[in-house]
Amino acid sequence: MDPKKIAFISLMGALANILFLMSYHIGPITHGVALDLSLLTVFIAALYGGPAIGFITGLFAGIFPGIYFGPLGTGSWLGLIGLPIGKSITGLTAGWLYKGLGVDQRPRKSVLTVPLILVSYIPECIYTIAYFVSLLPYFIGGGGIGILAFVLPKAWAEIIFMSFFMSALVGNHGFSTFITTFFAGYKTRSKS
Repeated sequence: MDPKKIAFISLMGALANILFLMSYHIGPITHGVALDLSLLTVFIAALYGGPAIGFITGLFAGIFPGIYFGPLGTGSWLGLIGLPIGKSITGLTAGWLYKGLGVDQRPRKSVLTVPLILVSYIPECIYTIAYFVSLLPYFIGGGGIGILAFVLPKAWAEIIFMSFFMSALVGNHGFSTFITTFFAGYKTRSKS
């Protein structure tokens, strides 16, 4: 992989963890549940870099949430593994849908970004349900449906917010030009 892409993934992963720490400390909801806006940078990486970059960025973005909700929270070692996987699923799905449907080539891409972000979270939502209902009770002995009453509405509220935020970023000509030029520059140099 190109060093520039590695730097981009590292930057987006680090920014995701900073966003997590800020939102975690600003918005605690209940024990083991807090705001988490770390997927914002995963969406940026996925939409502009594609599914592979979204997937890898999701793994990095899940490090601090995995630590805080895993060993430091109620998820033990499973949270440290499970949360990065969930975020990477969303990054992969968002990048695959955005590139696969050609949203980046459409005239009203900012409008299409809102439902795309919402739909791209569905696989992680299903994974989250399985994590709390099956994996966590089986391996750790906690979790269950009770915690989902807090986690899922919070997660969907975050995703709705992020879908409109991403719509604004995708619609911002300066931001989009900067990021697409970054990746276009990579493609040009790699051909020579």
